[in-house]
Amino acid sequence: MEISVEPWKKLVIHEIIEYNFIDWVKQIAFSTRSSGGGIPTMQWANGVVFSPSNFPTTNATIDEQLKGILHWSSVSFAIKEEFEHQIVSENATINLVNVSVNEIFKELAQNLKTRSKYANNNSKK
Repeated sequence: MEISVEPWKKLVIHEIIEYNFIDWVKQIAFSTRSSGGGIPTMQWANGVVFSPSNFPTTNATIDEQLKGILHWSSVSFAIKEEFEHQIVSENATINLVNVSVNEIFKELAQNLKTRSKYANNNSKK
């Protein structure tokens, strides 16, 4: 039996949306209260909190994936240098998951930091 590991070759992001971390947390807290439920979870890698949006699974997206190309319709992100398991704000709880061990997410975090308008700002993160 042969086992083959074929890493992704490319991640294509069609829209990048950056938030100030505190503003994003407030927005998520409000949305959670408005929808009446759950504890939202966000991903964190190397100083960046992010949330990707995938395209629906279609024949076209599967064809691209088989070629090693991932397509995300968008990724929302904010700079947050220090990892915390939970953020409690505006009477809402948001879980963070440290995904820094994933090579794609590590590279994504580095790339997003270079694009950030908040990365070198001394605002509260």
